[in-house]
Amino acid sequence: MVVDDHPMWRDGVSRDLEAAGFTVVATADGVGTASRRAAAVQPDVVLMDMQLIDGNGAEATAKVLDVSPNSRVLVLSASAEREDVLDAIKAGASGYLVKSASATELIDAVRATAAGQPVFTPGLAGLVLGEYRRMATAPADERTPEVPALTERETEVLRMVAKGLSAKQIATRLTLSHRTVENHVQATLRKLQLANRVELTRYAIEQGLE
Repeated sequence: MVVDDHPMWRDGVSRDLEAAGFTVVATADGVGTASRRAAAVQPDVVLMDMQLIDGNGAEATAKVLDVSPNSRVLVLSASAEREDVLDAIKAGASGYLVKSASATELIDAVRATAAGQPVFTPGLAGLVLGEYRRMATAPADERTPEVPALTERETEVLRMVAKGLSAKQIATRLTLSHRTVENHVQATLRKLQLANRVELTRYAIEQGLE
């Protein structure tokens, strides 16, 4: 799915992707349309701009992953500003590419993202790594107590997992399908790089989410 507020750019990128053998299942120009269409089509990869008609790419990324947790988001933006890059990654984006990238670089980045590999424009990977190192070495009282990589729904499911509820029980409480709950659990395990529910429960307790 291609999310960009400029029709000509959106259509051009879609054509390039189709020519490379991808299927573009949807396009969107804003946060609202991206969320609705992602919920409907469950795209494997979302190519996300940072400037949208009704918000920004970080907000859209969080909302898309909330309704389509198995999607991977690759930001394609004109901005290489530190704040934009970190906001996107904290919202759950898998990578960040600036629009100066060539068509070949874009296609390669989409393939890598689909395969689960993080992709960054040269220089931005160091920025992200440096930020996480800073957070890891910061005094405890300077660290954010929240888990920015998780969406609100994933955090809600995580709380219930920590309480010992089964996927079926969580599905009933949240009025979701069993499969959707399992998707949220798997997405959370992947984001936090945990192996199973036991580790997930321990993590939730350590974060005070129980």
